[in-house]
Amino acid sequence: MKRIFTFLVFVFLAGQLVAQEKAFQFGFKLGPSIAWIKPTSDGYERNGVKAGFNWGFMADVNIMENYAIHSGFNVIYLNGAYSYPHKMKLEGASDFTTGTMNRVLHLKYIEIPAVMRMKTDEVNEFTFYGEAGFGLGFCTGAKADDTFVDNQGTSDIKEGVNVNKQVKYSRFAMILGAGAYYNLGGSSKLTAGIRFNNNLFDILKDQNTVDPKIENKGIANFLELQLGFLF
Repeated sequence: MKRIFTFLVFVFLAGQLVAQEKAFQFGFKLGPSIAWIKPTSDGYERNGVKAGFNWGFMADVNIMENYAIHSGFNVIYLNGAYSYPHKMKLEGASDFTTGTMNRVLHLKYIEIPAVMRMKTDEVNEFTFYGEAGFGLGFCTGAKADDTFVDNQGTSDIKEGVNVNKQVKYSRFAMILGAGAYYNLGGSSKLTAGIRFNNNLFDILKDQNTVDPKIENKGIANFLELQLGFLF
């Protein structure tokens, strides 16, 4: 009898918690970002950061008070710049020449995040959160703007080069972030936050043209400002 009473109390309290907030909320997000590609191969160098942009749909599944699973899908436009030793045949030349390739990589991913959000209680319409989780992305497009400069100073510039075969199809990342919800009344909320999307494995493939023993390796990270609306 005591166990039955305890169970009924638990069910009642769980029902009260769910009643305080919708079990499921759906919305959309926009996210300007800055990104960089960090090569990990010998002789490769990172060339600063590049602006990017993300958008997508998001969902909060409230599993218990102050905890939610945050998911959805994101369309990520990730740009980054790096340089590396390269060998190629210039237009009109009969032989290959060696120099430095300066590449700006433009990548597009569809990412599915799985993030745990830990929320505070609401204070003056604001609820703050921290988040941690992972994201699995699939590359749907890879292009490059290439500037090759040989050892004699001769340059060759190409824009919009298709490099799909030089980029791995999938990208796995760790996600860390923080932000806030603003209650607009009812179940509608505005959201804003900062998210760091940390690539865990190499996204580049193939070998270097100057030294085939060196594999092309690099990771692509970005820092995003998330702005969204939940229904």
